[in-house]
Amino acid sequence: MKILAVIPARGGSKGLPGKNLRPLAGRPLLAWTIEAASQARTVDRVILTSDDPAIMETARAWGCEVPFQRPAELAEDTTPTQAALHHAMDMMAGGDFSHVLVLQPTSPLRTAADIDAAAEVLQAAQAPACVSVCRLDKPLEWLYTQDATGRLRPACPGPAPVSRRQDGTPVCTPNGALYLARWAWIRARDDFFGPDVIGYPMSAERSLDIDTLADLERAEALMAQAGVPAPPPRAPEGLA
Repeated sequence: MKILAVIPARGGSKGLPGKNLRPLAGRPLLAWTIEAASQARTVDRVILTSDDPAIMETARAWGCEVPFQRPAELAEDTTPTQAALHHAMDMMAGGDFSHVLVLQPTSPLRTAADIDAAAEVLQAAQAPACVSVCRLDKPLEWLYTQDATGRLRPACPGPAPVSRRQDGTPVCTPNGALYLARWAWIRARDDFFGPDVIGYPMSAERSLDIDTLADLERAEALMAQAGVPAPPPRAPEGLA
């Protein structure tokens, strides 16, 4: 496997403005993903795709390659991540990569060990792609939708009702921490999902996705609880 890790980080966040550069446990949020990707033994190159000069400068300061600037039209609120990924793959097409890995900076608790384990899971299963997931604490039979009148409908009609959680069908959801796929397979698609895609499970705590200030504060608390080492007293050269 020859893996290119792509970190997508645009500058126009609305829910939490400037979130990719927000401080978390003494360093920018973005830096945690750069560090995890750089330490993963299965990753060959780590690049950033961004439209924002400040994010690009910070990424370089923390050791990430920034070989190009993402066009503004691929950094809108409505731009799917897949469009930015395909652009990055086009820009790096000469690298002879076998796989591409997408690492969103909003998943700071994903580790290098997670990346390596996901690569091993994909390779062992001979799957076209591997997506990180988090198991929900409720079974499929306990999930409902609510219509416009307030009435409840089974989210997945068919399974027999169960009264005990342990008797139900386990359910998981993508947590956004990592998406790994064969280069040619994902280049021809608009998403990472399909019948042969395999899941890499992560705990609820490490599946935390930063969308709000409350999420950022919870990540800070989880890192403190886990005893994450303090960063160097001085940021890497060039960050100031």
